[in-house]
Amino acid sequence: MAELCKMDCCKNCPRWAECPGCSETGGRPLGGDCVAAERVKAEGPEGLAALKAALIGEINGLGIPDLHVDDLNLLPGYYVNLEYPLPNGQTVKLLRDENIYFGGQIERPFGDRCYGVAADAGYILVCEYACGADPEIVLYKRRREV
Repeated sequence: MAELCKMDCCKNCPRWAECPGCSETGGRPLGGDCVAAERVKAEGPEGLAALKAALIGEINGLGIPDLHVDDLNLLPGYYVNLEYPLPNGQTVKLLRDENIYFGGQIERPFGDRCYGVAADAGYILVCEYACGADPEIVLYKRRREV
């Protein structure tokens, strides 16, 4: 399988056996948008590198204690799209399962909680959770691209 972005995400995807791949689907391997494929199609590899660097800079500049990222990986939405409890007792998912996002997990130095980060060209989501359980929204913001 060939990937438009050349980031080797297909080989790490648990659904690779059932997926025709990025090139075959025009950058929509799960049926939704892929942040990397969309940027490569619009601006080429340089545009993708610029977006990734901008997201890393924005995330590190949020001022959230213990949150620092050196790199972001491409992650399928179904893998990072947690259900967050709301004050009214309902739950909400903020991402789309069929999209592919830049993201990562950052372990906090004390305790058993981690930060989860997911971002695309339009939004940044930072959550905190304990081994995938008890997720809490730390920040969800719209990006203003320059």
